[in-house]
Amino acid sequence: MGHLGKQTIVFQNKPVILETYSTVGPKEGQGPMGSVFDTVLEDELLGEKTWEKAEGMLIKQTVQGLLTKSGKRQEDIQYILCGDLENQINSTQDGIKDFNIPFFGLYGACSTMGESMSLGSIIIGGGYADYVIAGASSHYCTAEKQFRYPLEYGGQRPLTQQWTVTGSGFVLLGKTGTGPKIHSITTGKIVDFNTTDVFNMGAVMAPAAADTILTHLKDTNQKPEDYDSIITGDLGQCGTDILLDLTKQLGTDISAVHQDCGLLIFDNQAQDTHAGGSGCGCSASLFSGYFYQQLKDKKLKKILLVPTGALMSLCSTQQGDNITGIAHAVSIWCE
Repeated sequence: MGHLGKQTIVFQNKPVILETYSTVGPKEGQGPMGSVFDTVLEDELLGEKTWEKAEGMLIKQTVQGLLTKSGKRQEDIQYILCGDLENQINSTQDGIKDFNIPFFGLYGACSTMGESMSLGSIIIGGGYADYVIAGASSHYCTAEKQFRYPLEYGGQRPLTQQWTVTGSGFVLLGKTGTGPKIHSITTGKIVDFNTTDVFNMGAVMAPAAADTILTHLKDTNQKPEDYDSIITGDLGQCGTDILLDLTKQLGTDISAVHQDCGLLIFDNQAQDTHAGGSGCGCSASLFSGYFYQQLKDKKLKKILLVPTGALMSLCSTQQGDNITGIAHAVSIWCE
């Protein structure tokens, strides 16, 4: 491994993305990307008594699906790195406890997929494991009642608000094998854009996405057009508009190659999702279900995946503190 600049690692031994698995809820399955996911749930409650238990089952089913699809046993996996949006990532703990795999629990808000893939790549690239599972999950019903209002409240959603994706995506990283490879990662910094609005996560995350993308391009001496696609996690419409304006103001136009998972996963008008999708399951499920297949089919040969997160908490937002953002970039190539 080698450092470029302050934030980027280029892997000499490039981790291989051997397999992926994605699971989404009914609303996501009814969206324009519904056909790309491995499993579309019929019931967001998954037969459980609480939404939190339901998200744990969502995670469990996705990890088991990945193991089955890849032909690996849980004993083959040295580490699993993942997280969700709940306090103390409770659903993740519940979902993976029966696999008996050494566990790194992560919280990067909606950037967690980028964080898990980055740290998993360091473990593989450094020679500390042969197989690592990385992933993330979110659930509309657990996130909304924790961060905003009880579902029964039925409050009016402002147009800047996004719809938390009920979804989960996990990837199997290997030291050797066939598949797209992680060439480099650029770890994001916390960015404070003086935003306090819990209903406008796009405005929180966009400056962090701009900072990480521009840092990655500078560190690696690349231009936006060197990538087939630069894919942000879940900025939605408001955040995407801010990101494209910011990068242009800073001298780099990424609009020709930019895509946002939050804009892809729903039909905002037909499904009444306002500004688009969000949640760490948004980029996790779309990468695992769609972009990975695009890479395998060589329809995309080089992408920069940039999951974005708003690092909010009940305590800080209720005390009127700013909500900070972060974004992690993962550069994935088909060689």
